[in-house]
Amino acid sequence: MIQNAPSRFNLFLPDESATTAFGEDLALLVKPGDCIALSGDLGAGKSTLARALIRAVADDPMLDVPSPTFTLVQSYDVRIPLYHLDLYRLTHVSELDELGLDEALEDGVVLVEWPDRAAGALPATTLWMELTHQAEGRRLDISGPSQKLDRLIRLRAIRSFLDEHGFRGVKRRFLVGDASTRAYERLHMPDSKTLVLMDSPRQPDGPPIRDGKPYSQLVHLAEDVRPFVAIDRLLRDKGFAAPEIHAADLDQGILVIEDFGSGSILDDQGLPVPERYEAAVECLAWLHSNTFPAEIPLDDGRTHHIPNYDRSAMKIEAELILDWHIPWKRGGEVASPQERANFLAIWDHLIDELGTCEKKVVLRDFHSPNIIWREAQQGHARVGLIDFQDAMIGPSSYDLVSIVQDARVTVRRPLMDMLMARYFTLRREHGSFDGESFVKSWHIMSAQRACKLNGLWVRLLQRDRKPDYMRHMSRTLWHLAVALEHPIMSPLREWCIKAGIEVAESEP
Repeated sequence: MIQNAPSRFNLFLPDESATTAFGEDLALLVKPGDCIALSGDLGAGKSTLARALIRAVADDPMLDVPSPTFTLVQSYDVRIPLYHLDLYRLTHVSELDELGLDEALEDGVVLVEWPDRAAGALPATTLWMELTHQAEGRRLDISGPSQKLDRLIRLRAIRSFLDEHGFRGVKRRFLVGDASTRAYERLHMPDSKTLVLMDSPRQPDGPPIRDGKPYSQLVHLAEDVRPFVAIDRLLRDKGFAAPEIHAADLDQGILVIEDFGSGSILDDQGLPVPERYEAAVECLAWLHSNTFPAEIPLDDGRTHHIPNYDRSAMKIEAELILDWHIPWKRGGEVASPQERANFLAIWDHLIDELGTCEKKVVLRDFHSPNIIWREAQQGHARVGLIDFQDAMIGPSSYDLVSIVQDARVTVRRPLMDMLMARYFTLRREHGSFDGESFVKSWHIMSAQRACKLNGLWVRLLQRDRKPDYMRHMSRTLWHLAVALEHPIMSPLREWCIKAGIEVAESEP
């Protein structure tokens, strides 16, 4: 079977510890639906590799991982459901149905020892790993679909980067992924300290959708890690709590950064802690009271230019409600040409109204998932900032919208109003501040963000197969209702009513 696989490469594992380390690294890239076939003679290291992977996914080095030789299958209810199969005692391939292979692959990862007994019944996307004894250690031959091998090659590239930058042998554990293509690992150092690895490879441009540009360029999303490094430097130079960067490969998109821990501005029930939200808003008020350069030099000789939150970016984001929410709401029926034209005309007018409003560097996603609470610190240092690579120069109100209308957790109206009042007080203390203009800007950007999110949740569901985000819909529809309270929003309010968008008039 290995000979018929589309591509291959091999590794040398000098001893059992190297086999264990590879299994632990492999745990970082497995995803639901993955099938890994482990072949080799008795004692070649199949069980060692499988055991290391299972314990790493569980993040439990002492987890009991018995051999499934007699049970045929062992299952583990961990971060990703794992199913460890040993087919040595399989008498006929039809017995795979009894083991529930297809069901296991729907939401979990399957590790198969003695896969040759499956007689070709494993998925075509199986990643094959064959271990063979050599005098000096073990040889691991890996083959499978090129897409999966690309993930594995990336895994090894990161390990090589760590080895070259003084982190040889460091343990890597999955930290978190998000709706983007970035992934994060926690690095456990020998001295018990931890760092964070950001894995953010440059992504190929999507298809051009307007003016010859893909969506990512139209909305000014970071295409590599250079914007993160640049904004990080900007924030740290001004005394804000952005992570120190310990090592970087800007071309490969690999960073090792300071670990701010897992402190949250939410409580154990996932609800806002008012004092922490207030501290975040105080940090934001100070951020918006500063002046930052738009050009930031980098160590590789390049310069990052902070893009403007321009008309095209605002409109194409707002159009997500047209392109995704309305067809979802109408059972597939798209917005009519006249509806679209009216919607875009309304937004052209609203964006014109922003012309005289305050423009500052905005972090763009200033909300609970991206704010680390640092209890042991003082002042603004308590507010750890970790996601700012998409920062732009635009209406400062956008960041305040992001935190007081947190997309992922309900900030009740009294707390929302208190936070906004606190922000206004601090901005006035820090210098001149046009409150009336800011309020107008806030409602416009609140509506723009709500239109984007109420379309984005559907896109994540239908295009990206990420249904969990739909649970936020009632909240962001309520945010849209709040945005439409300002008199300047009356044309958009009327458009929403005619379009059948059911804005929520009360808190979810």
